Amino acid sequence: MDKRKLGRSQLEVSPVCFGGNVFGWTIDEATSFEILDAFIAAGGNFIDTADIYSRWVEGNEGGESETILGSWMKQRHNRDKVIIATKVGNDMGDRGKGLSRSHILQAIDDSLHRLQTDYIDLYQSHIDDENTPLEETLETYAELIHQGKVREIGASNYRADRLSKALQISEQHGYPRYESLQPLYNLYDRADYEKDLEPLCIEQEIGVISYFSLASGFLSGKYRLEKDLSNSSRGGYVKKYLNARGFRILEAIDELAKTYNTTPTQISLAWLIRRQSITAPIVSATKLEQLEEIIKAIALKLDLASIQLLDRASADDSDAIG
Repeated sequence: MDKRKLGRSQLEVSPVCFGGNVFGWTIDEATSFEILDAFIAAGGNFIDTADIYSRWVEGNEGGESETILGSWMKQRHNRDKVIIATKVGNDMGDRGKGLSRSHILQAIDDSLHRLQTDYIDLYQSHIDDENTPLEETLETYAELIHQGKVREIGASNYRADRLSKALQISEQHGYPRYESLQPLYNLYDRADYEKDLEPLCIEQEIGVISYFSLASGFLSGKYRLEKDLSNSSRGGYVKKYLNARGFRILEAIDELAKTYNTTPTQISLAWLIRRQSITAPIVSATKLEQLEEIIKAIALKLDLASIQLLDRASADDSDAIG
């Protein structure tokens, strides 16, 4: 895989990022190792996780994904060959939450311990914390970079106004700046990102690693009726897509899948990968066959007419053509 520069940073990442939220949730350690091995063998090097993954599972306390990833890196002796992104800020129960100096300093050491490493390539603010001054958060990140615990920082789920303010503060005070943004973005969920965040990221050369790239699996085409939702742990996230606009998008995806002799998953991801502002969409897999589909999407070149067809089909209903 050709690598892409993440923002203005020195990080060179694969054009897809593997989403580690599945580790310790929908796949166990052995399967996680198998899929990670295959991802690296195919040329991937970018893996995203978070301290909170997967605290929502009964019996879990958070950190399960980082722990599996750390064990895999230790066994494979490949820490220097992968770009590890993790996050801080979500509610970790007794371990705290937010982006205060005290919480970040505790959380980074917890993550480093679970990952069995002494540095994190990309440390991200998982959600904005408006109760903590941006200056405090960014100054703390500056300390961590100076200490060698973090290489670069990123933001996740930030509004454009808050991201813009953070960038201004970094410039004013000489703090490190957010080199990446992790927003919800896919063929269905377009408006919030494209209106304000995308122009800002292009202007400021912010790398973008979108999550829910397949809309929780809806854009893979496997959920077309409500009865399909009961077959997956992600079914509850998909119901909102089963509407006229969602079906219109699937119809366009199906048409192109036939044209290119490929799958809906590959069409959906190829559209994202070719988007000017997107550095690497985040995609998860629980089976090797799913990972193979993801890898094939990287090589799929959609022509302009195909991209325009998807753009029209996925436009907001108020703007839809036909």
